[in-house]
Amino acid sequence: MPLPLSGTNFTAYSGLAELLDRNYVHSKVAGAVIEAYDALSKSHKELVFVYGETGHQKGGSFPPHRTHQNGLSVDFMVPVRNTNGKPASLPTNPFNRYGYGLEFDRQGRMRGYQIDFEAIALHLEALHRSAKRSGLGMQRVILDPAYHPALFATSQGPSLRSQLTFRPHQAWVRHDEHYHVDFSLPCKPLR
Repeated sequence: MPLPLSGTNFTAYSGLAELLDRNYVHSKVAGAVIEAYDALSKSHKELVFVYGETGHQKGGSFPPHRTHQNGLSVDFMVPVRNTNGKPASLPTNPFNRYGYGLEFDRQGRMRGYQIDFEAIALHLEALHRSAKRSGLGMQRVILDPAYHPALFATSQGPSLRSQLTFRPHQAWVRHDEHYHVDFSLPCKPLR
């Protein structure tokens, strides 16, 4: 099913994604993502989130991604704060490849923006809780390894580190402007 293009505290990286069949996920994943955003809209009203690419309605190859083929993968653009320290939306437009062409430095800074690692941690914690309630696992999280220390230093960091699997090495593309989450469905026992 498609993720909604917007909600109280979130938007899609592009309205064009819907037209190009690039915002579909498994129904349980959609439920978990929306539930997590809803929980954060109540507990942290000031935070703003942008989700990125997901997958095609019927699954299958999803260039340029190696994953995103079965409705269980979601990219989330990094939440940011502006130079005044206020939550802001990451700028996504055709000129920066809808956010995927942005480059943050090793401290999570980019002209006028700072990655909000606390917001990432809160989001991952909320996703983990809602995924469990939906009967999903979170197989792995991919975020630039240079950012792991900052993420694990947040209030939720120790819990995230013990409950989730983070890819320890750089992926084939740098995940500095987004973090990738692979969800998993439980396997049915053999009889």
